[in-house]
Amino acid sequence: MAATSQYLTLGLAGETFGISIRNVREILDMRPISRLPHAPNFLLGMIDVRGSGYPIVDLRTKLGLPAVEATEATRIIILDVPMKDRLVGVGFVADCVFEVTDIDEEAIEPIPEVGGKWQSDYAAGIGRKGEKFVVIFDLAKLLANDEIPEGRDTSRAA
Repeated sequence: MAATSQYLTLGLAGETFGISIRNVREILDMRPISRLPHAPNFLLGMIDVRGSGYPIVDLRTKLGLPAVEATEATRIIILDVPMKDRLVGVGFVADCVFEVTDIDEEAIEPIPEVGGKWQSDYAAGIGRKGEKFVVIFDLAKLLANDEIPEGRDTSRAA
């Protein structure tokens, strides 16, 4: 029997991405975000969730995609992201959230070597859900080397 893991699938620019459900804290409707002065362009600002502040990352900008206005489907996904030697609470803005789905771990393929410059260092691999491909995020690599303000340290709570 093949081992499966659960992933939250989300949409960005018409593509499907997956985040391990183990890292997902909650999914929120879009809300006002308090801007931070001199923040990198992918960092939209901070939000308050039940008394805790979370930095909010625009996944489109982070991946080099054009920014778009929020819609009714836009969501903020609050995650526990491994940074250095602890888990930090960070919010990601996605165009939409699809579902939690099982993906066969043995069927996750490595990122293809196609030569040239293809920004794929944020991906752990490519899974399949039916006929669709799901790019699985490697959260540690996605935010490696970026200056993210101190969000809620969730390593003590985990």
